[in-house]
Amino acid sequence: MGQSRPPAVEEPIDPDVPDAPPPARKRAPSARGQLPAVCAVSVGGGVGAAARYGASLLWPTGAGTFPWTTLYVNVAGCAVIGVFLVLVTEAWAAHPLVRPFFGTGVLGGFTTFSTYAVDIQHLVDDGRAATGLAYLAATLLAALAAVWAAARLTRRAIGRTQGRTKGRTKGRTKGGRA
Repeated sequence: MGQSRPPAVEEPIDPDVPDAPPPARKRAPSARGQLPAVCAVSVGGGVGAAARYGASLLWPTGAGTFPWTTLYVNVAGCAVIGVFLVLVTEAWAAHPLVRPFFGTGVLGGFTTFSTYAVDIQHLVDDGRAATGLAYLAATLLAALAAVWAAARLTRRAIGRTQGRTKGRTKGRTKGGRA
């Protein structure tokens, strides 16, 4: 135990590579730096989940019936996220916590793809596998179509609004009329 180790052997250095310090290591974001976003998502998720629960109380799905409320909630939530993401990425300079709060939190809590999966399982267990598969496909297609259509319509509306203000200078349009 009292023996000392032999000195470390240095490996030859490639003469074609200039001596350079090793690249700096990137530091992982600290929990403290992510805390505001985590809190925003948490609060938003609570708001969204409460809204979804409210929808289920207003329009309950009876046992053995088609889960229309879940379908409508998911499609509506996807449409709202289409509008929201266009607005915060292309029209406004939003506060950095708006997207985590509303996009991930509220809309993530409002849309309920876990309930969607459970609804499909219930339809299959009730002997309605074809309806379950149709619901699976319809929700997926309707949700994607809702995001796409809402984003497209929002871009179109923003374009019209921006087009009206682009040509104006001191109360006059390009054609000289006010």
